[in-house]
Amino acid sequence: MSGRLRRTLAAHLGSSRVSRVVYGAIIGLALLVVLELHPPAAGAVVGTLLATAFAVALAELYSELIGARTQAGLGMHAEGLGAIAGDAAAVAFGICFPAIFFVLAAFDAMDLDTAFTVAKWTGLGLIAFYGFAAARLGGAKLPRALIEALAVGAIGALLIAIKALIH
Repeated sequence: MSGRLRRTLAAHLGSSRVSRVVYGAIIGLALLVVLELHPPAAGAVVGTLLATAFAVALAELYSELIGARTQAGLGMHAEGLGAIAGDAAAVAFGICFPAIFFVLAAFDAMDLDTAFTVAKWTGLGLIAFYGFAAARLGGAKLPRALIEALAVGAIGALLIAIKALIH
């Protein structure tokens, strides 16, 4: 890994945006599990993911702005608009990331079932990766970090398993 990429990744992992991307990825994963019960066309999945990302990011932005104004009114330090908007964008990214697989499906580069499978498992992998990275950056040894990654990944796997059992 290049030095610049390593620095960029370290800066990202050290930011508050990590929790926002994970939050978005969990929302996106839950949405995919529901959509897969009665799968719409690939383009409709893309639109649903993007619309959900937009709506949740706006809700995140609004709620954080209200919180910041309340804190400022109480004489507390609050984050600026740029930081709040960046956090909202991170949530949106986490939600809409799987859309890429459905864009590929819309152009017949993969079938719809494959797009759902790849999207779910990459979402699960992203959540587990962040769990691992958080543990390692928090000082955990490799075995402990792997256990933490498996634990947070189990949340997403449970969601996928529940869907498989009821469908």
